[in-house]
Amino acid sequence: METLINLPRTKRGKNTLNNILSAAVQLFYEKGYHNTSINEITSLAGVAAGTFYVYFDGKYNLYKYLLLKCSHMIRKTLSKAIKDCKTRKEAERVGLKAWLEFVLQNQYMYHIIWESLYIDRELFNEYYISFAKSYMKGLSVAEKSGELIDIDLEVLAYTLMGATNFLGLRWGLFDENTTHAEVDRVVDEFMKILDRGIFVSKELQEQEAINDSKSIEKECSTMSTRFRFQMQLDEYESEEE
Repeated sequence: METLINLPRTKRGKNTLNNILSAAVQLFYEKGYHNTSINEITSLAGVAAGTFYVYFDGKYNLYKYLLLKCSHMIRKTLSKAIKDCKTRKEAERVGLKAWLEFVLQNQYMYHIIWESLYIDRELFNEYYISFAKSYMKGLSVAEKSGELIDIDLEVLAYTLMGATNFLGLRWGLFDENTTHAEVDRVVDEFMKILDRGIFVSKELQEQEAINDSKSIEKECSTMSTRFRFQMQLDEYESEEE
């Protein structure tokens, strides 16, 4: 961070820097990094063009600083949200809800993060690799406590990251008016996937059929003890003609 920016020491300097950062975020969101000039940033920030160089030596370092800030904000938000969770499953639920609500308030995050792919591929790689490593640490704790099935933690980390990433796109960026109730619904549906998977198991279906059969037999057995005399349909009478 320190090599990217000259941090101000005065309140006035901090306000000026905040205006520059806010202007950059807005313009990168609206026009993209490559189509935004330093002059446009300083003009929107309401400062002289030369003031920009008091804090940054160029647009690239400004962008890199914003990317790192986004990463820090996201991790801080999620860490705060899940700090009291007792299980990894609970953390996944609470974390997704916090993420979707965070995206609704900060749609520009996707523009800052994903544009790194076209600004500097290494920044893009480092961002997600670093995030995955951090995610894997949490999953590793869950694995050791016996919460997880036998699964490659790196594959699992990227799978969960991918899911939350695109859920955030759909209900945080595509639809900027997503309600809290809708967020809850999306979280519930996602948790169904974690709880049950998405494929119907033939073995499970067969076991359920066996259980149903046993239930019927048990019910018939109960009936036999309830009545002194019994009258039952013949097999041919129970079939549709």
